[in-house]
Amino acid sequence: MAGSTWGTLLTMTTWGESHGKGLGVVVDGCPAGMALCEEDIQTYLDRRKPGQSRFTTMRREGDEVEILSGVFEGRTTGTPVAMVVRNTDQRSHDYDGIKDLYRPGHGDFTFDAKYGFRDYRGGGRSSGRETISRVAAGAVAAKFLESLGIKTAAYTKSIGSIEAAPERFQMEERFMNRLCMPDAQAAARAEEYLEQVMSRGDSAGGVAECIIDGLPAGIGEPVFEKLDARLAHALMSIGGVKGVEIGDGFRASESVGSANNDSFIKAGDNVITKRTNHSGGILGGISDGSRVVARAAFKPTPSISCVQRTVNRQGEEVETVIKGRHDPIIVPRAVVVVEAMAAFTAADVLLCSMSSRLDRIQRFFGV
Repeated sequence: MAGSTWGTLLTMTTWGESHGKGLGVVVDGCPAGMALCEEDIQTYLDRRKPGQSRFTTMRREGDEVEILSGVFEGRTTGTPVAMVVRNTDQRSHDYDGIKDLYRPGHGDFTFDAKYGFRDYRGGGRSSGRETISRVAAGAVAAKFLESLGIKTAAYTKSIGSIEAAPERFQMEERFMNRLCMPDAQAAARAEEYLEQVMSRGDSAGGVAECIIDGLPAGIGEPVFEKLDARLAHALMSIGGVKGVEIGDGFRASESVGSANNDSFIKAGDNVITKRTNHSGGILGGISDGSRVVARAAFKPTPSISCVQRTVNRQGEEVETVIKGRHDPIIVPRAVVVVEAMAAFTAADVLLCSMSSRLDRIQRFFGV
């Protein structure tokens, strides 16, 4: 299978299946000398761990990470950082009844069309559990960014039509409710909505928003490797994501140039900034020094307990009810995945931008 590696200078290569022995990732290109331990990774993995509320799958996994290589005496060595998380609570028999069915909303049919064979246990490689590897890699990238004063944070922007209100926005609130929303009032309303959805055996979608603070101006490329294009690619690669916005996103199409343009101002000696940030921190594919804002829209979880019509591998029409343990909404657990992918992409693009100017290369080598 191609397509399991992401990045240019800083790369992650992920592996593993939902019901295999485990999942893992190899991060290559991480600079030597950075303090890193398993606790740094575990903090991020605990945010996506299942079984933390009734709004997540009841699969009981500790998701404990082991660093296998690339770290010595608490610091990165510059060689590949390999990490593994072992599966401990698989119930593969839950999927015996659907091994020859094409579940609506899943990749069963397309996997068969591509490979002629698939791991039907929990979706195999297409399972949301695959994101463990991304989160572990993102934790490494976030630690690198923090050493440069760059911070990445993601949260639930909306669930269904219920959206966090800007006037009630409190970043710390995302860790204080079960839906990872920065607005306690909106979170309470969203919980009521989800209870209604779950009572019907159905699922819901939502939007995760991610911000990157401290990214300097000049990061990214002007054509195919635009910073916003790389972020969009990274976020769209997460299972269940059906749309990505940068800055005002689709709302910009309803605006006019005089309102959408961000005016530049001088904020101090040799400091240029903007009055507004409709661009989401990116202009011409390159960071402009202001906050980078990106959003990922997640579809409703396709595994639902309602009766659905589909066909089997023989093309016969059948009815099915999906069994097993599934999230009625994936956004709260996917928030840290969005954060991880944004951090990893920002770190990689930043490293790629180091060679953009001759004067900086000369300064680095003391010429």
